[in-house]
Amino acid sequence: MAALARWHVGPWTTRGTRPGAAFEPGRKRTPDELNFDVVGLARILGRRLSGRDELQVRLWQNELRPTHTRLCGVHTLADPSNAQLLHDTAREALAWLGEQAPAGYEFVLTDTVELRPLLDLTAEVVAVDAVIQLAGTDLPAARLAAAHVRRSSSGSWYAGDAVCNWSGPHESAEDAVAVVQAARDELVEQLRAAGRDDLADTASRWAAVPV
Repeated sequence: MAALARWHVGPWTTRGTRPGAAFEPGRKRTPDELNFDVVGLARILGRRLSGRDELQVRLWQNELRPTHTRLCGVHTLADPSNAQLLHDTAREALAWLGEQAPAGYEFVLTDTVELRPLLDLTAEVVAVDAVIQLAGTDLPAARLAAAHVRRSSSGSWYAGDAVCNWSGPHESAEDAVAVVQAARDELVEQLRAAGRDDLADTASRWAAVPV
């Protein structure tokens, strides 16, 4: 999906309180607010809803977000059956998100929606982020090895994550990808030097550099 061309490991929504836990106004969403965020995230990333379902989302929004300046972590749905419907809809949205996860990654719901690397070294596609996490040691090439490549508004190409640029500007996407691939080659050497041949041996199955 084009919407997931710029993805990142970690939280994709604001954190929320667990069901039954004390609310933290201004810091964390209520369970209903978090469920609404899950539904909203899927819509932002391209999930299409029927007209009836879109109307239901608007009704939830009116009750949970009455104004743009409202304090988060306060609002809940008054009708328990309506809250259950939102809960079920959020689980459907999460399942849809799971189908959109990049190869080697998964979406999970904790107190936020998180994108995590799959830690299965036998998988057909292994995420570089998974290798770095499993290594459990400082690897100088790690940050750039896990970078994405993207084009700036000025037309130049950079390697980095969803927020920061770590290499560039480059004249072409190919030049930026080459920098990331060189970092991956260095990462393999650093893994072997650290005695992690098991991780280094997965390099042929690492996901392609995202562009």
